[in-house]
Amino acid sequence: MQDLNTLIAFTTASVMLAFAPGPDNIFVLTQSMVYGRSAGFKITLGLCTGLIVHTSIVAFGVSAIFQTSILAFSILKYLGALYLLYLAWMAFRASAAKIDTSKNRQMTSRELYRRGIIMNITNPKVSIFFMAFLPQFTDTSRGNITVQLFLLGFIFFIVTIGVFGLISQLAGFIGKYLSKSEKAEKALNILAGTVFAALAVKLALTRQ
Repeated sequence: MQDLNTLIAFTTASVMLAFAPGPDNIFVLTQSMVYGRSAGFKITLGLCTGLIVHTSIVAFGVSAIFQTSILAFSILKYLGALYLLYLAWMAFRASAAKIDTSKNRQMTSRELYRRGIIMNITNPKVSIFFMAFLPQFTDTSRGNITVQLFLLGFIFFIVTIGVFGLISQLAGFIGKYLSKSEKAEKALNILAGTVFAALAVKLALTRQ
């Protein structure tokens, strides 16, 4: 089990990344603006259900890699660091997203929930991100790696529900604010880029 400081650091990073503008939270935002807060929360539940799949893939896969060789661990570590640096670069250069709701149509509760699941589990970048993000908050001296990864995945799950749920409830205000303030969204992108870059450095310095 991770120590409290590690869990606090992981939770803080997860919250900041959940708030950073991206396709998932922008979709939650637009659906909530057009069809109401309930629609946005159903999308959120679908997206978070998909996270369970990615957490399972990473938990069992990373656990196996940790138990193999230093070479395999190092390859995973540096590939993960490079990917996080790529995400940082993309965040730094991102322009403000245009929130367009004109082409959205009304969907049923089942469709909204299913859309959230499909959007998440069919995106391999989520598994890649988890592969780079979660392991650096584990410690082989503190017990089973698979259990630690599932705990981190659960925390990320709760954080995502909380943040995306908040976005769905405050959709009108947030949408109006972001649509009028490119500086605000740019600031969030810069924050996300900084977090990604810091995580990349931390991952690169991690030892088996």
